[in-house]
Amino acid sequence: MHQEKKYTRCMVMAGGGFRFGYYLGIYAAMRQQNKTPDLLLASCGGAIAAGIIQAFPDDAQRKAWICSPDMYQFWLQMRSSQQASIGRALTAALLRGLSTKSAYRIPDLFNDYLFEIPAELPAPPISCANEETDVAIIAGKLLFTEHELGQLRGARKLFAEIVFCTPRAAALLAGMQSPMSAEEGGGNAIAQDVLTDVTMPLAQAARASVSDMFYFRCHSYQGSHYIGGVIDLFPIEIANQLAEQVIMELKGPYDKLFSIPALRSVLGINGNQRLQHVLQQHADLWFDTSDMERALLENQIVKKIAWQRNRIELRMPSSYEAYVKMIESQWEYGFQRGLSAFSR
Repeated sequence: MHQEKKYTRCMVMAGGGFRFGYYLGIYAAMRQQNKTPDLLLASCGGAIAAGIIQAFPDDAQRKAWICSPDMYQFWLQMRSSQQASIGRALTAALLRGLSTKSAYRIPDLFNDYLFEIPAELPAPPISCANEETDVAIIAGKLLFTEHELGQLRGARKLFAEIVFCTPRAAALLAGMQSPMSAEEGGGNAIAQDVLTDVTMPLAQAARASVSDMFYFRCHSYQGSHYIGGVIDLFPIEIANQLAEQVIMELKGPYDKLFSIPALRSVLGINGNQRLQHVLQQHADLWFDTSDMERALLENQIVKKIAWQRNRIELRMPSSYEAYVKMIESQWEYGFQRGLSAFSR
């Protein structure tokens, strides 16, 4: 039986949120050090960065696209949803924080979210794609329908970890069990098997992966529904299954006020326990971005409370020039963190 050959080097792009531009800087640093990965394994905001890297043949074109007016307009289209009133959002977060139950009921990922995001990501005008690097994107597939919202879960599994990837990567992942299904003693809401999909368009896969619970509505495509790559934000086991060498990101912990309760209530996992488990495993190179939120604090896209409008909103760059400055700071941060990793 033919055994598919592993990739040489897999770089994991784990999240990044609205600051995902730093991944392009890290990738540029790796190319400069002649350590270009032949596979990117991405989730959440990292999926957008991976799509941009795969779409263009050089760093200059990638940087130009992420700084483009089209990308700027994409962010400006984000709006608060009808559910983003201050009282409603804070009450929901408080109730999740007070509850100790793990994925007790089927969550409403169709209607309970803060921000409207365009249905499609801006598509680069591809003329000559990057042939050096393949892309695999992680998301979560919903195993329930909108008609079942609010029902008691019991022992039922509500999500399956899915990887949108090439046939080569799919063959390497055949029969693999999701590492997330074993978290919390197996009592979480994540199914045992890793699913793969080799037909999903890259833009749709990235759009599915950024659909973080309570931030954005779950993404619907051809009759199926997906939540973001947060289902396995640090997929070190999948990376090792796919490649001989693994490059991972050393990230800071989840915040205990909002993120930890959200993960527990929807997926039934403890995010910081999962992170500690990942850090105990082997990776060939770690690049340290644990200070990312502090280092990239100014002039970034962040949540804000608009008291007069009674809304949770996103603070956007004040102009296109400010947006370009924001991306430049993200790119430079990633480039310097990439160089620092190699210097160690």
